[in-house]
Amino acid sequence: MYEITGYTRFGGLLGSPVAHSLSPAMHNLSFRTLGIDAVYLAFDVGQEKLGETVRVFRDLNTYGFNLTMPDKKKVMEYLDDLSVAARMIGAVNTVVNENGKLVGHNTDGFGYTASVREAGIDLRGKEVTLLGAGGAGRAACVQMALDGVRTLHIVNRRSRSFPEARDLADRINRETKCRADLTDLEDSTALKNVIGSSDLLTNATSVGMEPHTDASPVPDASLLHEGLAVSDVIYHPRTTKLMKMAQERGLKTFNGMYMLLWQGAECFRLWTGKEMPVELVRKQYFPVAKEPQAAGVRIE
Repeated sequence: MYEITGYTRFGGLLGSPVAHSLSPAMHNLSFRTLGIDAVYLAFDVGQEKLGETVRVFRDLNTYGFNLTMPDKKKVMEYLDDLSVAARMIGAVNTVVNENGKLVGHNTDGFGYTASVREAGIDLRGKEVTLLGAGGAGRAACVQMALDGVRTLHIVNRRSRSFPEARDLADRINRETKCRADLTDLEDSTALKNVIGSSDLLTNATSVGMEPHTDASPVPDASLLHEGLAVSDVIYHPRTTKLMKMAQERGLKTFNGMYMLLWQGAECFRLWTGKEMPVELVRKQYFPVAKEPQAAGVRIE
């Protein structure tokens, strides 16, 4: 039996909404399995009360907490230090309480690169094309650069976010050994060239997500050359149109489902110093044979 004691520490998820997150289930199962006297709860906290809530979490000696929208950027105002990845990404999804010192991390990119490794791909020295430099894409870009990707082609629509994508490429070039460049998604010739020279293509846009499952960010399957691996951060549906196009050409594909698992595992390690029982969590909450429970269920 699992009991709350006078020594039980707590942490949790801050954001709004949070009621449908699977993070409490994942982390509490892991705490119970490893015999750690801690609990993980979900707190519906918007930006207007975030500072006050962070101070309470510091003062009550929590082990730390996660952030989801809309708090990932705002929380940086209230922290004492940032990891290299969090600083480069410009957002925090995990905070560790180090005896009253709050240190912000971003494990989203780690979740992606761990899913790449699980798919049997070694990113070191590779050339990658990534579509979309929003939240998930930005995190994936930074972590891939830190993990040793040789060349990173960031592809983004020439919209209001284009200057931010350019800033991301410039930052990667300044602060890592990776060479990054920026391409307009609407430039079909440039898109063909960068995909043609890449070992891995990653879609970090929402194109292909439910309910628009007939859409693909890559319009022509002939751009998917032999030897290219194709991933999609989308996990609902499990197999997007882009992935189907790649599978029909005999290419390796994988989706974003395990990205969510591994980013949570890294949070758990940062808080406890122990490895999450990943296979148990996978079996319980990531059944291979079924689609996710519902489009509204989130793992954060």
